[in-house]
Amino acid sequence: MLIDLHTHSYPKSDDSFVSADDLIDRAKALGLDGICLTEHDEFWPHDEVKALSKRHEFLVLPGSEINTDAGHILVFGLKEYVFGLHKPGFLRQRVNLAGGVMIAAHPYRRRYLSDPGKDPDARAEMLQRALADDFFLMCDAIEGRNGRGREDENNFSKDLGNAFVLQSTGGSDAHRIHQLGTVATRFENRIESLDDLVREIKQGRFEPEVMQ
Repeated sequence: MLIDLHTHSYPKSDDSFVSADDLIDRAKALGLDGICLTEHDEFWPHDEVKALSKRHEFLVLPGSEINTDAGHILVFGLKEYVFGLHKPGFLRQRVNLAGGVMIAAHPYRRRYLSDPGKDPDARAEMLQRALADDFFLMCDAIEGRNGRGREDENNFSKDLGNAFVLQSTGGSDAHRIHQLGTVATRFENRIESLDDLVREIKQGRFEPEVMQ
């Protein structure tokens, strides 16, 4: 199954320019099998997500992109935002209690700069600094392909994931309708629920897929 694990809709994400309904319609047209709504520090109520899935006859799953002190994390399994989730350690504890998973979103941000990164020595130094960050050890996977990232940025993320032995996911990070359909995650087994998604991520039965 091909699922976009990273999308944003308005008004729950105030920097998005597309509604959830339009995202879903576009995802279906592009041949995706499902999408995850991962709003910024916001959680969709499960009954609203189920209503969207039923109305569109399409797999829609809830998640969130949490802004932490160490970077952004895609979270699946939590139901609401509570004070303290901006601390990675506290977030990990809450996710563990919920039986969920955490994926480091666009990990090249804050850690990689394209211009100095053209120099192999400078790139190696940035990678070494990133490898000293325990933040990634708290994650279950890493977003190795981000639809809004440049090739060199995604390559840095991929190298970071390989160094930490973290499997890579793919997500469009769509905030506009035309950004959907760039990158997604291919799952080996059928996914019909959030529990299925969490299980398959924990088992590592997935890989990023570039759609265009």
